Amino acid sequence: MSDWTPVHRWPAEAIWEAVVGQLPGFSIEILPEIDSSNTELMRRARAGRHEPILLVAERQTAGRGRQGRTWAGELGDALTFSIGLPYQPSNWSGLSLAVGLSLAESLGPEVQLKWPNDLWCHQRKLGGILVEAASQGGQSYVVVGVGLNIRLPVERNLRTPAASIDEFWEGVNAPAALERITQPLIASLLKFETDGFAQLQARFNARDAIKGLEVTSSDGHQGKCEGVDSDGVLQIQTPQGLVKINSSEVSVRPV
Repeated sequence: MSDWTPVHRWPAEAIWEAVVGQLPGFSIEILPEIDSSNTELMRRARAGRHEPILLVAERQTAGRGRQGRTWAGELGDALTFSIGLPYQPSNWSGLSLAVGLSLAESLGPEVQLKWPNDLWCHQRKLGGILVEAASQGGQSYVVVGVGLNIRLPVERNLRTPAASIDEFWEGVNAPAALERITQPLIASLLKFETDGFAQLQARFNARDAIKGLEVTSSDGHQGKCEGVDSDGVLQIQTPQGLVKINSSEVSVRPV
C-alpha cells in the first residue's frame, strides 16, 4: 500500500467522463513524482504500450522543454502533464501550434502564443509545450507534454521572465486548470489529425505574441514577424525578402 497523499484533489473521474466518449480506452494516471511525464510515456511507447493516456506529475525532477531545456518548479506551483495517444495525421506540421492554441483559448483572452511552442502573457512566459513521437510497426504514437505556471516560480534567473495563471484567474489551482483544458485539448488533437493546421491559421495569428514585431532568429535573420502560414511555418520579412522558418531548433525573439 502506498502512503502517498496527493498535494491536490484531482478531478480524474470528471475528466475521464468528458474524454472517454471521443477517445475509447482512455485512462488517467497521477504520480507524486517522476523524472518527466514525457520521458515516461515515450519509454512506454517504445516498449509497445500505445494506449491513450493522461499522465499527470505532481512534481518532475527532470522536466524537459524544447532544445533540452529543463522545466522545474516548486510543488504545487506548476501543472505538468503529458497526453499520449495513437496518432496518424497526414501532416504533422503545426501540431505544437495547435496544442498551444487550444490551451490559450481554454485559459482566456490574456494568453498569447509565441512560435513554436510557448504560451505568453504580457510578453512573459506562462508555459511551454513539448511534442514527441514514436513509431513502431508502421503505427505512430504522439506524446504531448505541457508545463504551465499556476503561480510564479521561485526561480527568478530565467531566460524569459515568467507569468502565471493566478495573475488572471483568481483562486486557480492545478486541478482546476487541468479540468478546464484537457477535454478541449484532446478534441483539438483529434481534429488536427484529420484536418491539419490550415483551419487554425487565422486563430493562431490572432493570438501571436510576436506578429508585427521586429524579431531576430538564432540562425541569423532579423525583420518583421508576419505570423505563420497555413502549415504553421513562421514568416519573417527581412530586407533580403521573406524568410520562412520551420525548424523547432531555431529560436525567435523580439528585438
